Amino acid sequence: MGRKNIADKLIVCIVAFAMLILPGLSAEAGHLEDIAARGTIRIGTTGDYIPMSYHNPKTGEYEGIDAELSRIIADSLGVKIEYVPTSWPTLTADTLAGKFDIALCGISRNFARAKLMAMSDAYGEGVFGKTILCRKADAGKFQSLADIDKPSVRVMINPGGTNEKFAHANLKQAQLIVHQENAAIPRLIAEGKADIMITETVEAARYVEKDARLAAPLIHEPFTRHSCGILMAKGDQEFLNYINFVLAELRMDGTLAKLEAKYLKVR
Repeated sequence: MGRKNIADKLIVCIVAFAMLILPGLSAEAGHLEDIAARGTIRIGTTGDYIPMSYHNPKTGEYEGIDAELSRIIADSLGVKIEYVPTSWPTLTADTLAGKFDIALCGISRNFARAKLMAMSDAYGEGVFGKTILCRKADAGKFQSLADIDKPSVRVMINPGGTNEKFAHANLKQAQLIVHQENAAIPRLIAEGKADIMITETVEAARYVEKDARLAAPLIHEPFTRHSCGILMAKGDQEFLNYINFVLAELRMDGTLAKLEAKYLKVR
């Protein structure tokens, strides 16, 4: 076989191979281009987590540090926000299904999520941790996990997130009550429908401020420590790099520190 024939066949093979892989490449790439063409960035959020991303029923607006970060990211891209409601039980499935571009709603960075999805660099480092919310009259009774893990203690949790996982892993004797609406649990605790809410330090702090009937006796000694991150499907490193770049700029110019002081301070 002559050199020309070999070269011709090699070119044909290269073209054929390119035709096979290019559709896949184009399907995985282009989040930034898609967002620009669409004119909106689709942000998944549960809207039930004060002070991260809370949908205020009175104003119809989203409030919290993640709502502010969402606006900053959208402004940096020159697009508007399209909020896509999700829930803690469906967050992973919705992310993998591509129902939104990113998710921001106080999402804990952990190994389980990192194995399946992409997570941005951390924010709120050292601030977040699992703790409890209880009635102020009962604060002296609950000073440890051992005090909580008793058959007589009713512990209320929202389904699908790390609060539920923590409760199942650490409370073997207490009564676990699953309630679908995370934002309603503090009120139910105050009303005596349950004794304990497993929650985050930053969330507990806000509800203690809002309701004089509530207390967070272990808020400065949380059971765990972790940070939060922005969640997205794997496969678009350019997009992840961009999100991390935005966070890095906010960290460098002091904006992130101001937002963390405003929303995440635990007194």
